[in-house]
Amino acid sequence: MTEETKAPRCGFCALIGAPNAGKSTLLNQLVGAKVSIVSRKVQTTRTLVRGIALEGDAQIIFVDTPGIFAPKRRLDRAMVTSAWGGAGDADVVCLLIDARKGLDEEVESILEKLPQLRAPKILVLNKIDTIEHEKLLGLAARLNERIQFADTFMISALKGHGCAKFREKLAEYMQPGPWLYPEDQISDAPIRALAAEITREKLFERLHDELPYQSTVETELWKDQPDGSARVEQTIYVTREGQKKIVIGEGGKTIKSIGSAARKEIMEAAEQKVHLFLFVKVRENWGDDPERYREMGLEFPRK
Repeated sequence: MTEETKAPRCGFCALIGAPNAGKSTLLNQLVGAKVSIVSRKVQTTRTLVRGIALEGDAQIIFVDTPGIFAPKRRLDRAMVTSAWGGAGDADVVCLLIDARKGLDEEVESILEKLPQLRAPKILVLNKIDTIEHEKLLGLAARLNERIQFADTFMISALKGHGCAKFREKLAEYMQPGPWLYPEDQISDAPIRALAAEITREKLFERLHDELPYQSTVETELWKDQPDGSARVEQTIYVTREGQKKIVIGEGGKTIKSIGSAARKEIMEAAEQKVHLFLFVKVRENWGDDPERYREMGLEFPRK
């Protein structure tokens, strides 16, 4: 920053909402790069993903939280706890709602708990290009009757409509103080973790309904080679032998396709050549293994 700029500001903005509201797409749009994976599969985001954006003198640290839904399994409970924890620590909380779905049961449950958060709250209606203008205004009015939102924005995270003004407004909520990250940093995720998430995204893109969302990916090895490339070994954990066969595919075609797509994006993120090796292991009860939760950055629920 130059001497002419104002005093620096910095703070955290939590993006919360129901699964598939578009939080990860919005985060990537606001940051200007891919820092959170996106798929049609619900509950794709499992941990708190931080993306960093600059707006004038302000550094905005976005926290993309897992979708908030009614938890049924241990992993579900860990994800929902993580989401509310991220929101509780933020300087401003943005509730993202899919305008097409409007006020469904998942949104209703979030609205019930939202007043417990002390931070200012902003309503963000997403996918506005998929709903009639009158219905959109009516939805905004009903939501503002329920909760005292500091601001309301109507955007399209996918197309970027309204996102620039939204980011400008968020900068005003940042607190005076030094930036927490270097100017050119866009995420605080270690490259090993980001690489695992990229492969998980490609896994879901390729298989989608054929594979349960409990499947996960871990980067077991990231070794820089003398020629400047990196050898990366990842393990895909599934819960059934039948799922392993699906991931591998006939003659290994499916896993090769997943690996090829993942390797390209991992190389872009790491800015180096990558040799990616994928392995598939069956771990029937990994959802009850505390070590798997530590790998994902989640607190292991004891009950």
